[in-house]
Amino acid sequence: MPIRVLLVDDVVEVRRLVRTSLRFRGGFEVVGEAADGAEAVRLAEQLRPDVVVLDLGLPDIAGREVLSRVREHAPASKVVVFSGLETADRAWIRENSAGYVLKDSDLGYLVDLLESVGRPEVAQAVIDLPDDLSSVADARRFVKEQLAAWEIGGPLDDALLVVSELAANALTHARSSYRLRISATAMVLRIEVDDAGAGTPEPQPLTDTEEHGRGLHLVDALAASWGMEAAETGGKRVWAELMLPASAAAE
Repeated sequence: MPIRVLLVDDVVEVRRLVRTSLRFRGGFEVVGEAADGAEAVRLAEQLRPDVVVLDLGLPDIAGREVLSRVREHAPASKVVVFSGLETADRAWIRENSAGYVLKDSDLGYLVDLLESVGRPEVAQAVIDLPDDLSSVADARRFVKEQLAAWEIGGPLDDALLVVSELAANALTHARSSYRLRISATAMVLRIEVDDAGAGTPEPQPLTDTEEHGRGLHLVDALAASWGMEAAETGGKRVWAELMLPASAAAE
């Protein structure tokens, strides 16, 4: 996934220069631009970018205040200050941001820094479970305990339903033991089940008599996206991603 960037600078040409540099580097998506502090705070809260490139010399809110407000309204976003002037607050700014770059620095340094700090922090946990129907309860318990440890509560019920269906799918169709992996960034909870089966799981047409395939309709309804791919150890991986509300994401 590209690193999502919000550009904040009251000079159009500066925003254009940074936007062009990010496009040439690749791996970035500029999701918004703001020319003043109020708009920066609003867009940061609305868009939840991975990184905010922030000029401190804005016409309405500047310096410590704009940096503090952006961090307050988008706590999961990293802020990289891109300033035209040295400031007496530089030590404080460094402590309260992910980076500080002067505008007369090489632009490649800024892009390298954004690439470094913009990679999402991932919490991850893995468990191997046996080819036994009782393992579905173990899978649910594992997910519940990990989300509690990561202080993620928002999508718990959906996550438990999804992991139940993916585990049951492995047991029913692959008839094998399976590996359950869950990972979380600030925005997404991903659930993966690797089994020894082949083929592509597909939702089956809903009927009054046929039960098989109904679970994947539920996964499709609950997940922001889901799919199947080859697992590293052979067999297949079925995965689903749930979006995390800002209040549910782990720091």
